[in-house]
Amino acid sequence: MAREIITIECTEARKEGKAPSRYVTKRNKKLQTEKLEIKKYNPFLRRHTVHKEIK
Repeated sequence: MAREIITIECTEARKEGKAPSRYVTKRNKKLQTEKLEIKKYNPFLRRHTVHKEIK
């Protein structure tokens, strides 16, 4: 199977001492070999932040 389920987590929330937001998404591991990095909304910080793949 080419698609795998991954979890992305906020990178800025832990620096500020707040809870990190997490999202679950899918990616094609054959076409995207590097870790995924997306800007998503963090409800705890109330703004868009960079989320990186953790799993």
